[in-house]
Amino acid sequence: LSENTELWEKVFMEADKGMAMIEDGKNYGDFLLDTVEAAKEQFTDKEYEWLKESATEISNIENKLTELEEKYPEVMQKSMDGDMSMPAGSDMSNPPDDGSMQKFPAFEGKDLDGNAVKSDELFAGNAATVVNFWFTTCNPCVGELSELDALNKELAEKGGTLIGVNTFTLDGDEAAISDAKDVLAKKGATYQNVYFDSDSEAGKFTANIFAYPTTYVVDRSGNIVGDPVVGAITGKTQAETLQKLIDQALAADMG
Repeated sequence: LSENTELWEKVFMEADKGMAMIEDGKNYGDFLLDTVEAAKEQFTDKEYEWLKESATEISNIENKLTELEEKYPEVMQKSMDGDMSMPAGSDMSNPPDDGSMQKFPAFEGKDLDGNAVKSDELFAGNAATVVNFWFTTCNPCVGELSELDALNKELAEKGGTLIGVNTFTLDGDEAAISDAKDVLAKKGATYQNVYFDSDSEAGKFTANIFAYPTTYVVDRSGNIVGDPVVGAITGKTQAETLQKLIDQALAADMG
């Protein structure tokens, strides 16, 4: 569903940032349908029909996954533990055995206070960097902010760090930055959040993430460790999977 990435970017840019947060367990495809409907006038009839069809497809996939999870809980548990790949738009399959790994796209951006942030310096300065993608009206995203802040403090003691990327703040949207800072403050989350240009490689990478929150672990060389963790770490499976990836990065850094 990474087809027509620019059109999907338009959907999220036109999304009403004041809309109700996504409820825990709500079908993400249904959320996309609501978003498309709210921004209907911004699209041609052809674009609108394509977006509706695509969002419906996502909704149907999520419904099928829910049915499978209820019918085969052991299999789905194994999938979420990382034994099976769960991509978030881009090709996030396991790295080949030749030692090559996928690089996290380099970026030069700023944090929400306007301080410059360069990915090469960020990654090189930490044994493991957790990168959490979220947006302000995503209820599961907001619900895990306190846990992420606690994780960042734990990582700091081990030579790592955690950063957030609020997709509404890309391109330095001042209103979105203000909203994000308010939400972070209410949740007591003090870790660094960054943004970059939406037309950068990191911006294009972000546009291919269709499930939120999604979290990556990046090593000191800027390589993505394992598969992305899809879903909030308030869930036991996601928390355990993320910890395994962090431990893997830390162990590799120690040689």
